[in-house]
Amino acid sequence: MSEEKQVLVEQQGQVAVITINRPKALNALNTSVYHELDAILDEIEQMEDVRCIILTGSARVDKEGNIVPQKQSFVAGADIAQMKDLDVAGGKFFGNDGNAICRRLENFPVPVIAAINGFCLGGGCELAMCCDIRLASEHASFGQPEVGLGITPGCGGTQRLARLVGMGKAKEMIYTARGNYTAQDALDMGLVNYVYPYEQLMDEAMKLAKQICKQAPVAVALCKEAINVGCQMDLDSALKYEANCFAQCFATEDQKNGMTDFVEKKKGPDKHPFLGK
Repeated sequence: MSEEKQVLVEQQGQVAVITINRPKALNALNTSVYHELDAILDEIEQMEDVRCIILTGSARVDKEGNIVPQKQSFVAGADIAQMKDLDVAGGKFFGNDGNAICRRLENFPVPVIAAINGFCLGGGCELAMCCDIRLASEHASFGQPEVGLGITPGCGGTQRLARLVGMGKAKEMIYTARGNYTAQDALDMGLVNYVYPYEQLMDEAMKLAKQICKQAPVAVALCKEAINVGCQMDLDSALKYEANCFAQCFATEDQKNGMTDFVEKKKGPDKHPFLGK
């Protein structure tokens, strides 16, 4: 019997849905998950019609086969069973694997939406922070509890969290090792964009993904690049980088068709493409 895949992908129109598939282990991240996820991203890069990705965790079911929202997990962390006996060199290799995947998601040419359906702790929170947009179910919980295990966050938690929620809140979350920040807490601090009932989470993620898919793909990709790169620069350098991205758009058919269509067919304020949406 072939071993069950730990990362699944399903293409739904122009959206690729990636699911971390270790429900019995709360979708914990190990080396094989990182490698499978890397291979899945290779596969998606060959799908020319994919314009957005949704990343989520597989659902757990009880003995009766029912999904219990309060017991679901996006990713409950990195696999402690694999990490516990590592030495310094092994820890570095494990961290490098995780960091490589996080950076790849962060810089992937299409937007990535995290649909956080439950526990989002440690490495799971780090994985979610690499995504462009984060949606959470109302039962999701967040935290960076690594110091309680005698380690630091190792896949960007000390860096991305402070950039997203501010240094003070990030230090609180990391220093206390709390793993019980609620979805509302995450929304209030800016860690997630929206919170939905569990049953609506994937529908809302798909609705958002489809809205992104309707836009000019090269322009969206360049916007992602400009934001990610520009945030690491001083403002003057970032504005020059944005100007270069802006200029590149004028070599695309989307720009030519979009602007021509607007000028020729959608004249008048009631037909403006940015109004009434």
